[in-house]
Amino acid sequence: MKTQEIPRLIFGPQISFYRKPVWNTAPYKSVSLHDVYTYITGAYAAPQTEHLRTLTEKKEADAYKARAFDYVTFGGTFIKRDDSCLIFPSDLLCLDFDNVPNVQMYRNQFLADPEFETALMFTSPSGQGIKWIVPIRTCCHTYQQVFAAVTNYVKATYGLVPDQKCKDISRACFLPHDPQAYINHKYVPFNAQR
Repeated sequence: MKTQEIPRLIFGPQISFYRKPVWNTAPYKSVSLHDVYTYITGAYAAPQTEHLRTLTEKKEADAYKARAFDYVTFGGTFIKRDDSCLIFPSDLLCLDFDNVPNVQMYRNQFLADPEFETALMFTSPSGQGIKWIVPIRTCCHTYQQVFAAVTNYVKATYGLVPDQKCKDISRACFLPHDPQAYINHKYVPFNAQR
């Protein structure tokens, strides 16, 4: 008799995970923030992250990143990666900062921010940027309206402007290797806490 597989329960908000390359718009599965954290801090993306950081030409680096990195849509779960194909929003916003002058300093400042509680934070694939994932509420406003308001706050507070393409709820976020990634303990399942 064949045993039925027990579905894995996902703790916290769900997001869609996609296998490389980026032009693959069909999600592989739904995952939690803790799953993403485990992926980033594990060795899954270490070889491609190391190789990407040796590339000096932006065009070559962008092309490599597009074909070599798995990715997620932090905005929610999707039938396919397209704003019109949203299944369920995660109420998470990914702020993507490129070419940050002092990555560690800004990571520390974001973690101490009095207005936004960090859900997840990691260094971007290039090593020169930050991905800051924060919980949001979209009950009364659109995702793009919330993104605009958060952008204004971040610009006024830190002098940084996130990538404006992140206003799209289905925006792809590449997953690099970052053993120093941060996750808020609220998003760690009890059985995974030490």
